[in-house]
Amino acid sequence: MKNIAIIGASGFVGSALLKEALNRGHRVTAIARNPEKITIDHPNLIIRRGDVMNPDTVKELVEGLDAVISAYNPGWTNPELYRDTMKAYPSILEGCKKAGVKRLLIVGGAGSLLINGVRLIDMGVLEETILPGAKALAEILYSLRENEKEIDWVFFSPAANVAPGERTGKYRLGKDNLVTDAEGESKISVQDYAVAMIDELEVPQHHFERFTIGY
Repeated sequence: MKNIAIIGASGFVGSALLKEALNRGHRVTAIARNPEKITIDHPNLIIRRGDVMNPDTVKELVEGLDAVISAYNPGWTNPELYRDTMKAYPSILEGCKKAGVKRLLIVGGAGSLLINGVRLIDMGVLEETILPGAKALAEILYSLRENEKEIDWVFFSPAANVAPGERTGKYRLGKDNLVTDAEGESKISVQDYAVAMIDELEVPQHHFERFTIGY
């Protein structure tokens, strides 16, 4: 059993991660802007409101924990999507380091994944509304690769299409290339994404790098 925090635990991916972690017996501090959206009642769950834009607040929220999973997303319809993403992640990183957290797992974006050497965000296939967030997450990844040598981080990019579905436990992992199935589609259920993330939490296989998933 690990004692962890999940930032953004009320969101689409965060709520799946929360359910998977609790079902496996971990103790979870669920951090959210709107904690009232978290309706789970569990003896291993602590729910806290948190502003991740402030490193000192992050430090207070995660101090003494084994690891932090960040599913932070300011909202795809947020007009300040790019700015808020670029502000939040350095704050989360600094707060975790101040708190002495050794492991940070980030719910990354698929936009920086490669198809024949070309990034998904450069192919003109993503919706305009999500491009600012995709670009911001790509920049966060590049910054981590260049600069972060202290905290053991991973950036876990989902498949291009993430949707509610089944928890099969059957999927493929990759590194920087988009994982596609026999029909050329890149997809994963949010439940299986959560399985793979909590697997990585329990038995780390990736360090200071990005990995990805798909069927």
